[in-house]
Amino acid sequence: MNRSRSEQAGAAIAKPTGSRTVEGHCGLCSSACAVHIHLEGERLRRVTPRPGHPYGATCRRSTRAADIVYASQRLLYPQAAFGPRGRREFRRIGWEEALDSTAEALRGIAEEYGPEAVCIYTGQGTFEQSLWQMLSPAGVPETSAWNLLFPFGSPNTTGAGSNCYAAQGVIAPALNSGVWKIDTVPDIEHSDLIVVWGTNPASGSPPRHMTAIKRACDRGARALVIDHRRTETVRIAGGRWLAIRPGTDGALALAMIHVVIEEQLYDRHFVARWTAGFEELKSYAAGFSPEQAESITGIPAEQIRRAARDIARARGACFLYDTGLEYTNSGVQNIRAVMTLEAITGNYDVPGGTLINIPPWGFWVNRSRRLSPPTGKIPIGADRYPLYTLFRREAQAMELPRAILEGKPYPIRALLIIGASILTAYPDPELWRRSLEKLEFMMVVDRFPTEEALYADIVLPAATAFEHDGYVVKGRRISLRRQVIEPPGEARCDWDIAIALANKLGYGHLYPRSIEEMVEWAFEGTGVDLAELREKPEGIELPAPPMKYRKWELGLLRPDGKPGFDTPTGKYEITSTVLERYGYDPLPVFSFPLEGPLGSPELLQRYPLVFNSGSRNKAFFNSQYHHIPSLVRRYPRPLVWIHPEDAAPRRIAEGDRVVVKTRRGEVFYTAHVTEDIVPGVVEADAHGGGLIAAPAWRECNANELTDFENRDPISGFPVYKALLCQVSKADPYGSAGSADARVPETRETPSKDRL
Repeated sequence: MNRSRSEQAGAAIAKPTGSRTVEGHCGLCSSACAVHIHLEGERLRRVTPRPGHPYGATCRRSTRAADIVYASQRLLYPQAAFGPRGRREFRRIGWEEALDSTAEALRGIAEEYGPEAVCIYTGQGTFEQSLWQMLSPAGVPETSAWNLLFPFGSPNTTGAGSNCYAAQGVIAPALNSGVWKIDTVPDIEHSDLIVVWGTNPASGSPPRHMTAIKRACDRGARALVIDHRRTETVRIAGGRWLAIRPGTDGALALAMIHVVIEEQLYDRHFVARWTAGFEELKSYAAGFSPEQAESITGIPAEQIRRAARDIARARGACFLYDTGLEYTNSGVQNIRAVMTLEAITGNYDVPGGTLINIPPWGFWVNRSRRLSPPTGKIPIGADRYPLYTLFRREAQAMELPRAILEGKPYPIRALLIIGASILTAYPDPELWRRSLEKLEFMMVVDRFPTEEALYADIVLPAATAFEHDGYVVKGRRISLRRQVIEPPGEARCDWDIAIALANKLGYGHLYPRSIEEMVEWAFEGTGVDLAELREKPEGIELPAPPMKYRKWELGLLRPDGKPGFDTPTGKYEITSTVLERYGYDPLPVFSFPLEGPLGSPELLQRYPLVFNSGSRNKAFFNSQYHHIPSLVRRYPRPLVWIHPEDAAPRRIAEGDRVVVKTRRGEVFYTAHVTEDIVPGVVEADAHGGGLIAAPAWRECNANELTDFENRDPISGFPVYKALLCQVSKADPYGSAGSADARVPETRETPSKDRL
């Protein structure tokens, strides 16, 4: 069992009694908000925001923390599976048997197929900061993928970055400036204009950026929101809404660049001294006049001109963009176009813009002991998406079915899934089910049962972050995460599970032996006094010198200390030498969505609406917590947003049960008829389909509608936000068809052991 610190020291535990409140961090997602944790005896009762703390906040999920931690569906014990994959039954076993069985199976597969035939996939359930920072591949500033199999001989680590964040947080910024998103921060506090593009800070986890935007607008800043929905951000900030057709963000950015160049509103010194490819951009953007872009994006030409002028003339325009820009056929290039607009208008690393927040202004933990991938076999997906592997040093999970089912480029025969639900996250769940059925070994580690567990050989129970130690770094504020409750049953924290498996495989000495030692490794040589940190539950704020701007002029970005950017040319690369080297267009070019009104006019006759999915709601965190009654009551059914102009001819009213169809399948939703979405466009809730989700959510997996083969050719990301669909009124008493049969409501063994 995961032991508390006093147990690890060999001391007897006096069980606490009565009510008490401790300072700590929320343990439900990667945000790790600063909270007061209210305890009754040994049990967590509730969490509240920590007053006066810069990261003190709670969200709807954290207000239901006790419901989540003590949910009846928590996995409690290691279990071994028997019976056909997909219809498994389970028997309880001990940790030693579970780990020995796993190690034996992995060694057997390595002997027959090579160690590269084993893959590990980590999801958002592993986003606790100390995990991903200390277990990620060497040389990678940010990824959730673990290096746990590198000493085993496998390069195949992968995870949620294969379909989220990496395009806009890693690949695009690395290509343009060499500065990853994790090393930047929006200077909302000093911004004159806040450009919110393809994201909704009001639904953030938590909405810290929204709070800052509201404060900025209250003091006179303006907000410009570019989205296919009129989001809460528009209303809260009193912002101007540019209602864009999904998948056309690159065309809009290029049209704004067209205006900025034509009217000579760009930063001439920056462009002349510090950019590569401006003349090529000028020629290319000439083909994207506001009038031409209007026909592509649906935004009136004069609104495009006004927005471009506002951005160029602002005394600091701060850009906030996120995953909404990633999920189209030109996702990486769309983001590069937006970033280029930001840079040439003089809004990069300036007051009120996007600040480069590297040390000594930011803070990095000690990364020197992380492990590098083995040489030899390239990771799965590197042959098709080499830039994903180049920057992430991991496999691209979209290619796993090809490796499992076809053995290309070589077979994957074992899969470890840690804190993830692939079947709710990726297109074509049936393809993934066939893939999981064909594996020779699979292990699942999670806090709650997922459908993947029904294909596993071993299932292990994981602890929440309330139930183990760690650390939290936010800017230059550092604090220790303290275990506040015991994990239920025999659940262990992910770190302990990873190290226990490394020990069984014979290389545990390469990793810290405990969480305490991991924390010591993390802060070794950083100047952080761990003794002081242990004495201050509120954490410490490391002093920082006054901010310096335009760091490329000061020689602060390149390893050699010379002025310039950390790119092959030393310039801000509008034309990317890396893209050109790998056979891609070096300019931030726009491509029409392959399946869209302009890209597939013949398909538009059958499926006349543009389909989007993937936006967050405040009740859940992707596929997590759809089984928590207090949260489900806040959001009982998955919705599809549809404009009244599209609902009326279909005789669809608010609250009607409807069916959303694409050429790949159909899924049932509840209609939300609203003018807060662009006509001709729908937004369908995603992340449903979980094994233990409430029925309405269990029956609604948006990825039955998405296309596994339709991807961004650079990142490999699937297209979630620019497809075609039809929506029609459904029989209110009908069923969701065959999808129900694949997701059983319960799964009990004859001995009543449960997942």
